[in-house]
Amino acid sequence: MTNYIIPQLPLDKDFDSKPILKKLTKAHQALAELKGVTAIIPNQNILLNTLSLQEAKDSSAIENIITTDDELYKSDALTQSFASHAAKEVYNYVAALKNGFEEIKKTELLTNNSILEIQARLEENKAGFRKLPGTALKNDRTGETVYTPPQDVMQIQSLMSNLEKFLNDDEASDLDPLIKMAIIHHQFESIHPFYDGNGRTGRIINVLYLVRQKLLHTPVLYLSRYINQNKADYYRLLQKVRNDESAWDEWVLFMLDGVEKTSQQTTLLIQGMKALMQSHKEKIRDELPKIYSQDLVNVIFGHPYTKIDFVVREIGVSNLTATRYLNELVRIGLMRKEKKWRESYYINIELFNLLGGAI
Repeated sequence: MTNYIIPQLPLDKDFDSKPILKKLTKAHQALAELKGVTAIIPNQNILLNTLSLQEAKDSSAIENIITTDDELYKSDALTQSFASHAAKEVYNYVAALKNGFEEIKKTELLTNNSILEIQARLEENKAGFRKLPGTALKNDRTGETVYTPPQDVMQIQSLMSNLEKFLNDDEASDLDPLIKMAIIHHQFESIHPFYDGNGRTGRIINVLYLVRQKLLHTPVLYLSRYINQNKADYYRLLQKVRNDESAWDEWVLFMLDGVEKTSQQTTLLIQGMKALMQSHKEKIRDELPKIYSQDLVNVIFGHPYTKIDFVVREIGVSNLTATRYLNELVRIGLMRKEKKWRESYYINIELFNLLGGAI
């Protein structure tokens, strides 16, 4: 166990080694390509509805909240109908992410009030910053305490105020925003300001910070998948910095590598979605010209499992008409119909396969 003294930000350190500068260039190139490619999907809600759900699933899995695509797509946040408790947790994550995104768009700030609201939506409580001592991070396997975050409420609030300033005052440090993001994430996870939900809140802060810095238009960077795939290194490097300040470079390189790789993966995914949308649009227009509309295409791509209610709600047609539309899409092979109890689901087969395979 380490007695890590959390530093005030900005750090008294330069990040100008050749490996960091080289990786920084690659990460920015990949992120810029991702930012550009998001514009090829005119309806940004399609990206938010599909990609944020996968991000939420991956981020929740890091905390051992495990669900399946099937459970997620059979759930409906609007009616608060969830296939499992884990699916509900994932939808809470999506709601928290979207709420934070809307706040960024309005204020261009990522404040402690925003962070408190994100965590409250995740955990469905208003506990706020920790006030009672006793929180410790333990090794899941051995039960050994590996790190004890600050216990005093005044210290937690002071550190969070310092972090808030670093998040929003671009003049406080001339470090590159991607390096700042890596530092912010480590700082937040070390403060560990909440009783629960710190990991997921911290990962939402990552992508919202990139939006605030205008490095992304939409919060679609899949950093949680990278962390999940490299979970041991993630926790090892978090702790290594606490034991040895010289490990900051290694931590930053890890996070930059995550930005680069996940940007590349998400760029390919969005390009794949665009190609699928185009092919579906052409097939519907050619074979079902009487029911074709861009709105219908948007519905079946915004929901990999479409329900009749979704079509009624989002296109404004009757229940009978919505059912006919979806059954026609099944007939021409674009969708597969599944029935569970009284509910019918219409699965966009190729989109489902793309999301499951590429993410």
